[in-house]
Amino acid sequence: MSKTTPATLYAFSGLPGVGKTTLAKRLAASVNACFIRIDTVEQALRDLCDFDAEGEGYRLSYRIAADNLLNDVSVVADSCNTIALTRREWEAVAADAGSRCVNIEVVCSDRQEHKARIESRTSDIVDLYLPTWADVEAREYEAWTEERLIIDTAGRTEDEAFAQLDRCLAVER
Repeated sequence: MSKTTPATLYAFSGLPGVGKTTLAKRLAASVNACFIRIDTVEQALRDLCDFDAEGEGYRLSYRIAADNLLNDVSVVADSCNTIALTRREWEAVAADAGSRCVNIEVVCSDRQEHKARIESRTSDIVDLYLPTWADVEAREYEAWTEERLIIDTAGRTEDEAFAQLDRCLAVER
C-alpha cells in the first residue's frame, strides 16, 4: 500500500534548553517518524572514535535522514541548527529525496525562564556535556531568512507547546 503524501523532514532548530528535544520526540511519536538527535550522534562519535565531533555529526545525520526519506519514512531532526549552512543542508536532504522540509524554530522568549532551564537540566545521554548559561549566551545564532514555524515555549507547559506545534503543522498540511 502506498502513501498519498511523500515523507516529510521536520528540521528542528533553536538554542539549548528551549524545549526542542521534548517537542521533537513528541512529534516523532505522533507522526510515526524516524527521530534523529544530533546530540546522540555526536556523542556516539566522540565515544566510539575518540575525537571531538562537530560537523561530522550533522553529515552523518543527513545520510541517515536521506535513507529514511527515500524509504518514504518521515524524519524529525533535532539539532541546534543555528547557522544558515546547516539549515540549507537539511533542506537539500529533503529536496534530493523528493520530500518536503518543514523548518521549526523553537524559542523561549523569557530570558529568566530559559536561564533557569539551562541551570537545572540534566542529560539523558551518558557523558554529554551540557552547556552553561554563558555558553548559550555566547553561541553563534545566525538570523533566519528561510520560512519557518516558530514555537515559543515560554510560560507554556509541554502539552501547551506541543498543541501550538500541532496547530501550526495542521496549517502547513
